[in-house]
Amino acid sequence: MTVAPGPLLLAVDQGTSATKALLVDPAGTVVAAASAPLGSAHPRPGWVEQSAEEIWQSVTTAVRGCLAGQDPARVAGLGLSTQRESLLLWERATGEPAGPVLGWQDRRTAAGCARLTAEGAGPEIRATTGLPLDPMFSALKAQWLLDTYDPGRDRARRGELCLGTVDSWLLWRLGGGAAGGEHVIEVGNAARTQLLDIHRRTWDDALLGLFGVPRQALPRVTASTGPFRPVLGLAPLRDGTPVAAVLGDSHAALLGHGVFRPGRVKATYGTGSSVMGLVTEPERALAGSELCLTIAWDDGTPAYALEGNIRSSGATLRWLAGLFGQSEGELAARAAEDSGGVHLVPAFGGLAAPWWDNDASGLISGLTLGAGLPQLARAALESIAFQTEDVIAAVDRAAGRVSVILADGGPTDNAALMRLQADTSGRTVERPRVRDLSALGAADLAGTALGLLTREDLAGRARDRDIHRPALPEADRLRRTADWHRAVARSRGHATGPVEVSTP
Repeated sequence: MTVAPGPLLLAVDQGTSATKALLVDPAGTVVAAASAPLGSAHPRPGWVEQSAEEIWQSVTTAVRGCLAGQDPARVAGLGLSTQRESLLLWERATGEPAGPVLGWQDRRTAAGCARLTAEGAGPEIRATTGLPLDPMFSALKAQWLLDTYDPGRDRARRGELCLGTVDSWLLWRLGGGAAGGEHVIEVGNAARTQLLDIHRRTWDDALLGLFGVPRQALPRVTASTGPFRPVLGLAPLRDGTPVAAVLGDSHAALLGHGVFRPGRVKATYGTGSSVMGLVTEPERALAGSELCLTIAWDDGTPAYALEGNIRSSGATLRWLAGLFGQSEGELAARAAEDSGGVHLVPAFGGLAAPWWDNDASGLISGLTLGAGLPQLARAALESIAFQTEDVIAAVDRAAGRVSVILADGGPTDNAALMRLQADTSGRTVERPRVRDLSALGAADLAGTALGLLTREDLAGRARDRDIHRPALPEADRLRRTADWHRAVARSRGHATGPVEVSTP
């Protein structure tokens, strides 16, 4: 590729299963890319852990690969996109992690969640944070880490320990770690901790007391465009390169789609899935909704969004493929055109939006002697489409009709899944042909922060898209949805439908 002279942006997208690095010009053209895989451990049922050091090493590996053969002097700044609710604890003086990273999928705090729910804490927590009580969010993870590694909270109160999400950890390392790193957190990621007053955008003292988290262990909350300390020690990137923007991965994908105002909704398909759209009246949107209110970004003005989280989408395909000793691509290729009445409800750790039912159980229903791997594979794909539509229907109820789904993420490479989503939803699905929307969104915000781009530039940028329009008759769509909801009802312990959506 012949690269035009001029400044470039380095985007790092740190996800659950890999870290990707993209070198992008201000027009959004990807000049170079690299990735580094990342593993996770499951030491007990429901536990999901990662290594903080492995996360950092995956970042350094991806950056080195991306910049190989490139001139680091051309990198004007770095944009960072990260997994969100995952949490870790580390030593301020040395930078040594005090324990594992508790992944966003981790369910070890489910009992604490049930206790707080029984005590009636849910409504007040939701009113303050925009989030329902659920083990996915970081507050109970913080409580578990402190109970395990600093039960008296003495070291945390003295500021000897740092609690942080993945963006906070990476910003600390990028800024020099123990040699000079600053303990900060980007406001959109902070909004996922369940410790932030989402309206005032500050840590909430009542919540800190409820979860037993000393303020001295928490990072300073800052805007998505900082200021952040410049890069130190991320060779071959030059020391002093500005960190210009930080976003949660789902938030970055929304920006990467060019969504800057309400009325359009994106669906990011990954290990789990996130459906998100901007709102102008956050308190009104939150009232009576089954969804989360979150801060998408703050570049001088906070942008609020409604979001529904799905715990298992790509993870469902990975699990089923592993059972049969196949790759995910091979599994998807073998999927039948019809599931034959088989449904797979992937409630491996309960169900998130719009049900928020931690007691739901994963199940496969509708099996007959004629059912085999093709029908199971089809049911796994359908579970992704059905769950996504359940969340988008909740967006309809809260903020008005959604007619177009903007899709991104690895599973969207499967055209059959995209056609299935259009038929399941009765809505048009648009998938940009460019990949890595989270990384590109981080690059876009970094570019605007550095003055290389304007919001008008981003709004006017054309992206080639694959468009899938629904072809299934409405009566068939409604019948299939009703059958799915009956399977969900069984998963939640109900014998038959109808299924009622719970408001957290």
